[in-house]
Amino acid sequence: MYFSEHLKEKLEDYMSYYSKVRIVRTKKREGLIRTRLLGASVAKGEVLTFLDSHCEVNVNWLPPLLNQIALNHKTIVCPMIDVIDHNHFGYEAQAGDAMRGAFDWEMYYKRIPIPPELQRTDPSDPFESPVMAGGLFAVDRKWFWELGGYDPGLEIWGGEQYEISFKVWMCGGEMYDVPCSRVGHIYRKYVPYKVPTGTSLARIRNVASNLCIDSKHGATGTELRLDNCVKDGTERTWSHEQLFTFGWRQDIRPGEPLHTRKFCFDSISQSSPVTLYDCHGMKGNQHWSYRKDKTLFHPVSNSCVDCNPAEKKIFMNRCDPLSETQQWIFEHINMTILQKFNIYNNS
Repeated sequence: MYFSEHLKEKLEDYMSYYSKVRIVRTKKREGLIRTRLLGASVAKGEVLTFLDSHCEVNVNWLPPLLNQIALNHKTIVCPMIDVIDHNHFGYEAQAGDAMRGAFDWEMYYKRIPIPPELQRTDPSDPFESPVMAGGLFAVDRKWFWELGGYDPGLEIWGGEQYEISFKVWMCGGEMYDVPCSRVGHIYRKYVPYKVPTGTSLARIRNVASNLCIDSKHGATGTELRLDNCVKDGTERTWSHEQLFTFGWRQDIRPGEPLHTRKFCFDSISQSSPVTLYDCHGMKGNQHWSYRKDKTLFHPVSNSCVDCNPAEKKIFMNRCDPLSETQQWIFEHINMTILQKFNIYNNS
């Protein structure tokens, strides 16, 4: 996507020389993932190939990728990602060259050596990898949509490589890195654009209004408000038949978002608004309990989180377990862990 004024009509004139290229524009900034979904939705080819814009493909890079997909359409294939120096554009392979993708317990992407038992006789042969690097891969178009595509709720970039990788292996697919396919990638020294703050780990939906607490765009001191739970009306759903019953799927552990500040719900007294403030870890105004009647209880003020759906306002009020405007549902979170958290903090 481009935002510079001079790249609008001039860009279309320039790209008109390439008959196979189409320009698709969004009405507002959507971020990498939703923009990729838009491109994939209008693509007509049998195979989708995703590349970052700051890439340069090498000689004969595409046939080795297509070959693996031809052997099994439920395959995602990734090229070897070489390094283009951001200062002088020198080109070289990454240290260790052919290595598998992995991640540590903080969800940082890592490259690890191929173990001896999985070493290939021919070093040019494709090899399986648990996790892709994220930005560069090819996939059968129908298989991509069978997997559910990307989660449209992902913002900017970071995390999508795990989502796609996990779904591939959990849904009976395969993922290969292909040494004969080489693509150069510029690793920038810094990120030249602003990233929205306030990534939340859970979604809290109000029973009465079916709206959700919007904390994505908050800064310290921001009053919480209600907003539509899924802004574009689409949400990926899964049936148990689509997934293998891996036991580890149920073993979710709580973690922390990367590259964001830690904000906590904060309130002063009954009838006051609920705001976001930097987490201080001292309980007090930031101490909350989620109770069995679905209320969010604030011990300091002896009140509960309430809302006005018409005005989309969130505030504290005297607890009324029969009021649906005070009933909240945590979604996409392990409720067992939440209950244990409440027991621990109340002990």
